[in-house]
Amino acid sequence: MTFNGDWKVDRNDNYEKFMEQMGINMVKRKLAAHDNLKITILQDGDKFQIKESSNFRTVEIDFTSGVSFEYSLADGTELSGAWTIEGDVLKGVFNRKDNGKTLTTTRIVQGGELIQTYSYEGVEAKRIFKRA
Repeated sequence: MTFNGDWKVDRNDNYEKFMEQMGINMVKRKLAAHDNLKITILQDGDKFQIKESSNFRTVEIDFTSGVSFEYSLADGTELSGAWTIEGDVLKGVFNRKDNGKTLTTTRIVQGGELIQTYSYEGVEAKRIFKRA
Protein backbone atom coordinates (compact mmCIF):
# COMPACT_ATOMS: atom_id res chain seq x y z
CA MET A 1 0.00 0.00 0.00
CA THR A 2 1.01 3.63 -0.37
CA PHE A 3 2.12 4.18 3.23
CA ASN A 4 4.00 0.89 3.63
CA GLY A 5 7.66 1.16 4.45
CA ASP A 6 10.31 2.48 6.76
CA TRP A 7 10.42 6.26 7.04
CA LYS A 8 13.03 8.50 8.71
CA VAL A 9 12.41 12.15 9.56
CA ASP A 10 14.29 14.42 7.16
CA ARG A 11 13.14 17.92 8.09
CA ASN A 12 10.54 19.94 9.99
CA ASP A 13 8.53 23.00 9.08
CA ASN A 14 7.15 25.19 11.91
CA TYR A 15 7.46 22.25 14.33
CA GLU A 16 8.89 24.36 17.18
CA LYS A 17 5.94 26.79 17.04
CA PHE A 18 3.48 23.87 16.93
CA MET A 19 5.01 22.25 20.01
CA GLU A 20 4.95 25.60 21.81
CA GLN A 21 1.22 25.93 21.00
CA MET A 22 0.74 22.39 22.39
CA GLY A 23 2.22 23.61 25.68
CA ILE A 24 5.43 21.57 25.48
CA ASN A 25 8.22 23.20 27.50
CA MET A 26 11.34 24.59 25.84
CA VAL A 27 13.69 21.78 26.90
CA LYS A 28 11.36 19.10 25.52
CA ARG A 29 10.84 21.13 22.33
CA LYS A 30 14.59 21.35 21.72
CA LEU A 31 14.99 17.60 22.29
CA ALA A 32 11.97 16.72 20.12
CA ALA A 33 13.29 18.76 17.21
CA HIS A 34 16.20 16.29 17.04
CA ASP A 35 14.42 13.07 18.01
CA ASN A 36 15.64 11.09 14.96
CA LEU A 37 12.11 9.68 14.54
CA LYS A 38 11.69 6.59 12.41
CA ILE A 39 8.26 5.22 11.48
CA THR A 40 7.51 1.79 10.07
CA ILE A 41 4.05 1.49 8.51
CA LEU A 42 2.41 -1.76 7.47
CA GLN A 43 -1.02 -1.34 5.88
CA ASP A 44 -3.39 -4.19 5.11
CA GLY A 45 -6.59 -2.67 3.73
CA ASP A 46 -8.04 -0.54 6.54
CA LYS A 47 -5.75 -2.04 9.22
CA PHE A 48 -2.43 -0.46 10.15
CA GLN A 49 0.57 -1.46 12.23
CA ILE A 50 2.80 1.47 13.13
CA LYS A 51 6.13 1.36 14.91
CA GLU A 52 7.56 4.69 16.03
CA SER A 53 11.18 4.69 17.16
CA SER A 54 13.06 7.78 18.35
CA ASN A 55 15.92 8.75 20.63
CA PHE A 56 13.39 8.74 23.48
CA ARG A 57 11.07 5.79 23.02
CA THR A 58 9.78 3.01 20.83
CA VAL A 59 6.05 2.41 20.60
CA GLU A 60 3.93 0.08 18.49
CA ILE A 61 0.34 0.89 17.56
CA ASP A 62 -2.23 -1.25 15.79
CA PHE A 63 -5.39 0.46 14.58
CA THR A 64 -8.21 0.12 12.10
CA SER A 65 -9.38 3.08 10.05
CA GLY A 66 -12.28 4.81 11.76
CA VAL A 67 -11.92 2.98 15.10
CA SER A 68 -11.07 5.14 18.12
CA PHE A 69 -8.06 4.33 20.30
CA GLU A 70 -5.90 5.87 23.05
CA TYR A 71 -2.39 7.22 22.42
CA SER A 72 0.27 9.11 24.39
CA LEU A 73 2.63 11.56 22.71
CA ALA A 74 6.33 11.37 23.59
CA ASP A 75 5.91 14.26 26.06
CA GLY A 76 3.15 12.36 27.91
CA THR A 77 0.15 14.20 26.44
CA GLU A 78 -2.70 11.69 26.29
CA LEU A 79 -5.04 11.61 23.31
CA SER A 80 -8.11 9.72 22.16
CA GLY A 81 -9.24 9.57 18.56
CA ALA A 82 -9.05 7.75 15.26
CA TRP A 83 -7.24 7.63 11.95
CA THR A 84 -9.38 7.39 8.82
CA ILE A 85 -8.44 6.81 5.20
CA GLU A 86 -9.69 9.60 2.92
CA GLY A 87 -8.51 8.75 -0.60
CA ASP A 88 -4.70 8.97 -0.55
CA VAL A 89 -4.68 10.72 2.83
CA LEU A 90 -4.55 9.17 6.27
CA LYS A 91 -6.26 11.64 8.61
CA GLY A 92 -6.14 11.50 12.39
CA VAL A 93 -8.46 13.51 14.62
CA PHE A 94 -7.56 13.31 18.29
CA ASN A 95 -8.84 15.01 21.43
CA ARG A 96 -6.47 15.83 24.25
CA LYS A 97 -7.60 14.25 27.50
CA ASP A 98 -6.26 17.14 29.61
CA ASN A 99 -8.12 19.99 27.93
CA GLY A 100 -10.45 18.46 25.30
CA LYS A 101 -8.83 20.42 22.45
CA THR A 102 -8.47 18.82 19.02
CA LEU A 103 -5.23 17.84 17.33
CA THR A 104 -5.55 16.96 13.64
CA THR A 105 -2.81 15.07 11.81
CA THR A 106 -2.60 13.99 8.19
CA ARG A 107 -0.19 11.69 6.42
CA ILE A 108 0.26 11.66 2.66
CA VAL A 109 2.95 10.28 0.39
CA GLN A 110 4.03 12.77 -2.31
CA GLY A 111 7.17 12.77 -4.42
CA GLY A 112 8.61 9.81 -2.53
CA GLU A 113 8.21 11.56 0.82
CA LEU A 114 5.81 10.95 3.70
CA ILE A 115 4.46 14.33 4.75
CA GLN A 116 2.91 14.44 8.19
CA THR A 117 1.00 17.65 8.91
CA TYR A 118 -0.16 18.68 12.38
CA SER A 119 -2.78 21.29 13.20
CA TYR A 120 -3.53 22.51 16.73
CA GLU A 121 -5.24 25.72 17.82
CA GLY A 122 -4.55 27.50 14.53
CA VAL A 123 -0.89 26.47 14.26
CA GLU A 124 0.17 24.08 11.50
CA ALA A 125 3.47 22.21 11.23
CA LYS A 126 4.96 19.55 9.01
CA ARG A 127 7.43 16.72 9.48
CA ILE A 128 8.76 15.34 6.22
CA PHE A 129 10.08 11.77 6.11
CA LYS A 130 12.18 9.99 3.51
CA ARG A 131 12.33 6.25 2.99
CA ALA A 132 14.88 4.74 5.34
